[in-house]
Amino acid sequence: MKSVIKYSFVIPAYNEEANIPALYERIKQLMSSHQDIWELIFVNDGSVDKTLDVLKNLTSEDKKVKYIDLSRNFGHQAALSAGLNHASGDAVISMDCDLQDPPEVIEKMIQEWKNGYHIVYARRKNFRKDNFLKKIGSKIYYRLMGRFTRIEIPRNVGDFRLVDKKVLAEINQMPEHSRYIRGMVAWTGFKHTFVDYHRPDRQKGESNYTLGKLAKLGMDGVFNFSMLPLRLGFLMGFISIISGFGLLLYQIIDVLITGAYYHLYKWLVVVLFIFMGFMFMLFWVIGEYIGKIYDDVRKRPLFVISEMKNFE
Repeated sequence: MKSVIKYSFVIPAYNEEANIPALYERIKQLMSSHQDIWELIFVNDGSVDKTLDVLKNLTSEDKKVKYIDLSRNFGHQAALSAGLNHASGDAVISMDCDLQDPPEVIEKMIQEWKNGYHIVYARRKNFRKDNFLKKIGSKIYYRLMGRFTRIEIPRNVGDFRLVDKKVLAEINQMPEHSRYIRGMVAWTGFKHTFVDYHRPDRQKGESNYTLGKLAKLGMDGVFNFSMLPLRLGFLMGFISIISGFGLLLYQIIDVLITGAYYHLYKWLVVVLFIFMGFMFMLFWVIGEYIGKIYDDVRKRPLFVISEMKNFE
């Protein structure tokens, strides 16, 4: 008879050879007090260090540890999706591999799940020692998302969460190629709650989320869950029309009242250049939407699996 898995841990890993053993030991210690069956799924997202070797050693020593090796680096959200597609637990916990998502918080998350919540978010109470741009950008981003998206995406949460298998089933059948799983989880609308925690700083290795990757993730969230960028076009067009009529009215009144005659082309050139910039920004926004539609129309797989271990 096939054993029923109660808890699944899904952990994307990219160049995390130094953190995987410690994370495994902490999760193993945490689950030692549970009689239920659990699995630990690592997704190697094209690492160039010894991450895959470490995972092979772990899977040979402990059959509860499984890994999915992707053929190349497909990105964090794609790697996370690969793990979620192969998770079979009644409750699925996703987390990062850098030990900044403390496994000890999971005990509270499991308790909230048992209390009837389908989604349990781990919410950060503190900011990491990020640079100034990351802090300010994060605050502005979540404020805009909360104001202009059609759904409420929780603030100060990442991909450290627990979801019920009903939520997981809905996420796994979503076909979009540009993944913003935080928004996708919130979109399902299931009953949710929060577990607050202090997020520690990374002790080993370097963060794989550069400013560029964070910006891409943020754009995926905006373009997938908000029409704000397109609506900005109306606002810019309205400002352009009002500015044009204002300048024309000013010129007519000045000529009629004072009889002045002077060249206004210098001011017009400045205004035209400003709004030409706005137009190019709008072309970029529309291009982003078209590009995402093109990605979905091609129907290429979100990831390619090179190897799997300890999956039945």
